[in-house]
Amino acid sequence: MAKTRLLVVGAVTLTVLGLTGCTPPADDAAPLPTTPVVQLGAPGEPNRTLSPSEAAALDSPEYVEEDVLFVRDMLHHHSQAIQMTGYVDERTSDDDIRLLAERMEVSQTDEITQLETWLQRRGEPVRDPDASHEHDADSMPGLLTDDELAQLEAAEGDEFDEMFLEFMIRHHQGALEMVAELYGSGGGQESDIDAFARHVEADQSIEIARMQQMLAER
Repeated sequence: MAKTRLLVVGAVTLTVLGLTGCTPPADDAAPLPTTPVVQLGAPGEPNRTLSPSEAAALDSPEYVEEDVLFVRDMLHHHSQAIQMTGYVDERTSDDDIRLLAERMEVSQTDEITQLETWLQRRGEPVRDPDASHEHDADSMPGLLTDDELAQLEAAEGDEFDEMFLEFMIRHHQGALEMVAELYGSGGGQESDIDAFARHVEADQSIEIARMQQMLAER
């Protein structure tokens, strides 16, 4: 039997992870969809518009182990980025670098909270107690080694600015690799994780382009 496909008609607003909104009481029934949902027919068969109750009954993809591993790894990845931005205030007088670092620190701190909440709401430990390896530059794309972190911490002025941009570009590129690996592994289908991964991809791609421009100007 030929498989049917689903087409959602209308505008859809996507909020990353949706973790900051109010949670309705458990007793309240979920509202039925108001956007028409069309079920595409098999070849030779007509399409059919589903009723609100039929659309509400459609199964959404659930999270998988690959999603959990991605979230835990991204938590560690973001933590190192915040460590790097923490060096900025005392080591540069460049306002552009300062503003860039401040934006990164605010956004990634907020994302850490979102990711921790995602794990907690699903009953998953924030850190895997059975992890068989430590997070290091060899196990995760874009991570700085301890020596590179020490070099960045010891630098000042123009040397710091260039090193910060070079290291952070690489760090961001690592995050994009992690997103690609998530989808390549079969993860990223659950709606919240898909939204978050796409947000990381878009946001950090923009920041990479900005940092490359800043580096070229130097």
